[in-house]
Amino acid sequence: MNQHSSIVAATPRLSVRNATIGYDRHVVARALDVDIPERSFTVIVGPNACGKSTLLRALSRLLKPAAGEVLLDGRAIQTYRAREIAQRLGLLPQTSIAPDGITVADLVARGRYPHQKLLQQWSREDEQAVADAMAATRVDRFSGRLVDELSGGQRQRVWVAMVLAQQTPILLLDEPTTFLDIAHQIELLDLLRDLNRARGHTVVAVLHDLNHACRYASHLIAMRDGVVVAEGRPADIVTAALVESVFGLPCTVIDDPVSHTPLVIPQSGGLHPFEETAS
Repeated sequence: MNQHSSIVAATPRLSVRNATIGYDRHVVARALDVDIPERSFTVIVGPNACGKSTLLRALSRLLKPAAGEVLLDGRAIQTYRAREIAQRLGLLPQTSIAPDGITVADLVARGRYPHQKLLQQWSREDEQAVADAMAATRVDRFSGRLVDELSGGQRQRVWVAMVLAQQTPILLLDEPTTFLDIAHQIELLDLLRDLNRARGHTVVAVLHDLNHACRYASHLIAMRDGVVVAEGRPADIVTAALVESVFGLPCTVIDDPVSHTPLVIPQSGGLHPFEETAS
C-alpha cells in the first residue's frame, strides 16, 4: 500500500533520494525517497522501530546514508561545512544531556554559537534571540536556575528554547513532546505551528500521537518497516485502512469537531503489540 497525495505544499527544501540508511550492518530503510516541502509543518509517524528517528537523523546529517543522498537546497548535505549546517538546520534529538552546572540561560545561549563571529563573540542580536526563545517556551522565569534542578518537562522546554535561539529556517525535532504533560504538549505544538505559519520556518517533527500529528501537520509522512506507506495532507491520506495498515490498529476516523482534521478513534481490543525498541 503506497498512497501519495496529489497536492504538493511547496518545493522540497530537504530531500532524500534513493537512500539506504541504518546503523553499521543493520539496514533500516532501502531505496528511500522523501521530500520535505519548504515552509511545511511535516510530521513523521509510524510504529516503534519503523525508521522515523533514523530518517530524521539522516535529514540532519547525523547519519550518512550507505547509498543514495540527502539534499539540502538542492545540494548534497554532506558537502556543507558543519557551521553552514548549523545555520540552516536546528535539531532537537530524542535525548539530550546538559553539561553539569549549566544554567538555563547559558544552555539556551549555546544555540547562538553558529552565528558567532571571530571578533564579535556576543551581540545584542544574540541577546534578543535568547530572550525571545526563552519567552516563547516560557522558561525565562527560571533562566538563572541550573538545568539539573528542573523537571523533565521543564528541561525539554529549555532544549526547545536552545533550538529556537539558533534561528534556523529549518527545525528538526525528534519526539519534542516527550516528558511534557498534555497542556504543555499543546502549548509546544501551537508554538511550532506559529513558527511555521507566521515566521515561515520549515518544521519536521517525529510524533507518537497520531491525532496531534493530524491536527498540526500540513504534510504527513506515515512509515512502517522502513518504507513510506503514505504521505500528503492528513485530510487526504488518513483513513481507517491506513491506520490499521501502519499501526495494526482497527479504528474509526471521524472529523475533529474543533480542528476539522482527521480524528482517530481506536476500537477496543484491536491493538497489536510492538517490540519496544528505538525508532
